[in-house]
Amino acid sequence: MEEEEDFLKVLQALRDAARSVEAGGDRGPALHALLALEAGADDLLAGDPSLSALRRLLSRLRAISCSVELCGVGEGGGAVGYLRARCRRCAGRRGIARVAGAVAGEIQAWIDRETIARLVAALRRTDGGGADAARALLAELEARLLSVGRFDARLQRALLQHGLFAAVEAKLGDPAVGDGCAAAVLALVRFNKDVFVGPVLMGPAVGALVAAASESPAPLRALNGLVAAIRSPLVDELHARGELPRLVALLCAPDTRVRALALEFALRVGYYGRKEVVDALLAEGLVKRLLCLQRSHLGGSLEDADASPREKPGVNGGAFLAGLLPWRHPDNDDGAAALASRRPFVSAVARFAVQVEIGEGLSPREKRAMKLEILRRVREAAVSPAEEATVLAEVLWGATP
Repeated sequence: MEEEEDFLKVLQALRDAARSVEAGGDRGPALHALLALEAGADDLLAGDPSLSALRRLLSRLRAISCSVELCGVGEGGGAVGYLRARCRRCAGRRGIARVAGAVAGEIQAWIDRETIARLVAALRRTDGGGADAARALLAELEARLLSVGRFDARLQRALLQHGLFAAVEAKLGDPAVGDGCAAAVLALVRFNKDVFVGPVLMGPAVGALVAAASESPAPLRALNGLVAAIRSPLVDELHARGELPRLVALLCAPDTRVRALALEFALRVGYYGRKEVVDALLAEGLVKRLLCLQRSHLGGSLEDADASPREKPGVNGGAFLAGLLPWRHPDNDDGAAALASRRPFVSAVARFAVQVEIGEGLSPREKRAMKLEILRRVREAAVSPAEEATVLAEVLWGATP
């Protein structure tokens, strides 16, 4: 195991060296490391056909490096010979930088293949001894998938050839590696929706995430990310499978982190869900559960929290509305999102009502009817006239920017 980790670290060091050469460090130790790799290419790279492109690039790098070192030999003296040699050296250095960039890409593809192959092997071990290695490799793969600036066809090919999604999906319920697998599923979907959305919707991944959501925040965090990425199709699939009641029940989970993520899930479903979906949420007592969260020490009224002693509650309308939509406006500067992070259940009912009203799943007529239904359920669930008046005012006022 340690030898495998050391091998990956060596590859990463060579990749970094190639990037350093690409940035202009063509005369330092970085270039020497790549030339040393080229010197041992016959022993190290000959057995793998996928490394043939890397061998050719390393040979090209050595040839250009030698030509740069020989610039000026046989050029003659004088200003003309000096300028000609200087131009050739500059052209050679630019060529070294271009080839080094290609070498870095090939080494990164090599790292990807090794990481994915070892991850799949660790996940498929039946003796349970590969959990530590699998967790480390899952974190590394997630970081790699999220760092890809544009589509990488070689990375996609490696993911499909080794059957990574199936291996990760099979371990979603494993307590040892389930959290990392949940994050990996979300990273795969974000990397390439066209390929991985289908398996998520048709396979057991969604059910496994829902089943594990009560044990750890990671599966529910991944499910929230999947809803944000896939939107209405995933919401409809959750409704069709009858998973919404279990997710609404998480609003009463003992773990505060799970309750906060369950609230975020309800907000997202309210935004993307059709009338049948929102009706199903309300039928499960969503408004009553949101009021319970709002009564807790992490709840309260955002309007009251934003008001200063010298101003009346509700004057700062921009902050109030931004606080109702923290996940839609993560970069607002008025401090409302920070307040929502400290008190995640603040104005929970009003936030849900706003998501339904501005959402994509309902028609204008359905939105008006749903607003009235939420108000009716608030009146039924309120424990005091003061609470009823406060929440009704938030729901009604929050609809008017």
